[in-house]
Amino acid sequence: MGFNEASVIITGGSKGIGLSIAKVFAERTNRKLVLIARNYDDLQTAKQQCLEWGAPGVEIISADLTSEDEVSNIDFEALNPGILVNNAGVFLFKKLAETSGNEFDRQYSLNTFSAFNLTKHVLPVLKKKERGLIVNVCSQASLKGYGDSGAYTMSKHALLGYTRSLRKELINSKIAVSAINLGQTYSTSWEDVDIDPKKLIDPEDVGRIIVSLSELSPQSVVEEIILMPQGGEVDPM
Repeated sequence: MGFNEASVIITGGSKGIGLSIAKVFAERTNRKLVLIARNYDDLQTAKQQCLEWGAPGVEIISADLTSEDEVSNIDFEALNPGILVNNAGVFLFKKLAETSGNEFDRQYSLNTFSAFNLTKHVLPVLKKKERGLIVNVCSQASLKGYGDSGAYTMSKHALLGYTRSLRKELINSKIAVSAINLGQTYSTSWEDVDIDPKKLIDPEDVGRIIVSLSELSPQSVVEEIILMPQGGEVDPM
């Protein structure tokens, strides 16, 4: 099967931004979806939603993407991916002086290593196709420092550095590599914060951008995108 018939893998696809990305693919394309997250019950719910939104098929995989053993046991050939969206991640709102070593390691493992680990195993399948697309969901924190979330900022700087290096490594291949540097985007993590969701990025806009990237001609690639709330950064940061 060619690129246009290949599935899209979305990590962190059971809720939040990942599920919004899946919704747009379900509504606007005929691609099968592969949702990867840790919580199986959340994945089951997300699968049913995606089928109702129009996805022709949905595979769900409960896995710890920071585990090399768990990722290596996934049969990516059978999943037939053409697009990989590395979206999974976690945010820590904490000053560096108050951040423990375990918290620092967890930020790096979930926000950076998981993307590296999964991509390494998916790449051999993508290289067999006439083209492929890898999209890493980065952050405004990939581009500048934030005093109240230093460990998160470190991990997102690292993810963008990884993305830029992967782009250089694959520049002579037919696999496009893109980074989306997101400003504050509405998700479940904002539910307990006193903030107007309308001031934040609509998470489905992230999905719309990724679908658009997949529709570009093979000779083009968007290396990096910055997506911000129309009114700029919103307190609290």
